[in-house]
Amino acid sequence: MPSEIDSSTLLSRASQLIDLALKAGADAADAVIVRSRSQSVSVRLGKVESTESSESDDFSLRVFIGRRVASVSANPGFDLGMLAERAVAMAKVSPEDPYACLADEARLGKSYPDLQLFDPTEVSSEHLREAALAAEAAALDVKGVTNSAGGGASAGMGGLVLATSHGFAGSYMGSRFGCSVSVIAGEGTRMERDYDFDSRLYFADLDDPAEIGRRAGERAVKRLSPRQVDTGKNVTVVFDPRVARGFVGHIAGAINGAAVARKTSFLRDKMGQQVLKSGLTVTDDPLIVKGPSSRPFDGEGVIGEKLSMIEDGVLQHWFLSTSTAREIGMETNGRGVRGGNSVSPASTNLALEPGDVSPAALISGVGTGLYVTELIGQGVNMITGEYSRGASGFWIENGELTFPVSEVTIASNLKEMFMRMTPANDIDRKYGVASPTLAIEGMTLAGR
Repeated sequence: MPSEIDSSTLLSRASQLIDLALKAGADAADAVIVRSRSQSVSVRLGKVESTESSESDDFSLRVFIGRRVASVSANPGFDLGMLAERAVAMAKVSPEDPYACLADEARLGKSYPDLQLFDPTEVSSEHLREAALAAEAAALDVKGVTNSAGGGASAGMGGLVLATSHGFAGSYMGSRFGCSVSVIAGEGTRMERDYDFDSRLYFADLDDPAEIGRRAGERAVKRLSPRQVDTGKNVTVVFDPRVARGFVGHIAGAINGAAVARKTSFLRDKMGQQVLKSGLTVTDDPLIVKGPSSRPFDGEGVIGEKLSMIEDGVLQHWFLSTSTAREIGMETNGRGVRGGNSVSPASTNLALEPGDVSPAALISGVGTGLYVTELIGQGVNMITGEYSRGASGFWIENGELTFPVSEVTIASNLKEMFMRMTPANDIDRKYGVASPTLAIEGMTLAGR
């Protein structure tokens, strides 16, 4: 990756594109350039399977004529004037959208913080190859591991350049480094697979590849000789942090303003009401220095702030972009994300804040239950809250993990699950969604 990124040329082109759109007849416009650079290496059984490298600068222009809006996209090298004229022509024949608009000028960031999201470290493809091979070799060295599903390492950067017709111009870049491996333990019909990975903004923070491999191998071996357990009701299920992060993602989806506007969230009428167990808090903070999902401004030029989305179990905020906020009679809170030519709300650095007991103490207090390390399927209905997913993990007996379990299904309703959660104190904030180990009481387990 290049050690320095100069966005001034891209910002100049974005501003020029807006000027041309206004001259072509647009009332307002914004231009976005999404820049990305990446390289990756994948290996299997000690041999390189692929080496990939990519670069792109994707341009998007959005124009407004009254309540009509249109967007066009292009790659570098296009004719700016023709793109602007095309967008305006499209807007003139588009249906009216009463909610589409630029963010309020008063909400635009006049200056924004340096969140230290970019690491200029240059990593060669040779180094990536060595890291991927080291992770795989360490995993294969674990006794009981019999095969590899492959390993990989990557380095990349991406960023956003945004200019608007009402005065905003800004850009930021972020880097990302990663390493992963997946291996198989056992033989024949008694094989089990597992994986491990790490992903960081700064190369120096990345876990040692051999450690990643060792963890992957040990996880796979621990899953050997799984059993089924009896069907039961009122079972306490403990979610490993890796699985719990996905569960916290369901909370984020339920309090997304776009889902509220579409009436596709089971929490759409719960603002100001208790939706989680008392004492639980969910935060979202886009301005964490070196945060995994930080951004100095959102996809509309609005600077967000740290919010307690849910505080002491009570719902306080939706995730909102400008158009979504207008649709439900509120104001944006700087959570707009560009997705192609559209803007939609999403979380940033989201965390279910930890409790005050250790994972060991949490499991010990369960007595008998299921510790889940992997979930299968997509059986979650965000309209009704119904939850049913295949699971595997370990049986908890007398407060300790005993034998591996597979081919079971856990089920409940998210409304009830949210009110029965108990978090441990082991949160890891290196991912964009952070969660500690979670115990959820009163679930149904379908087994043998």
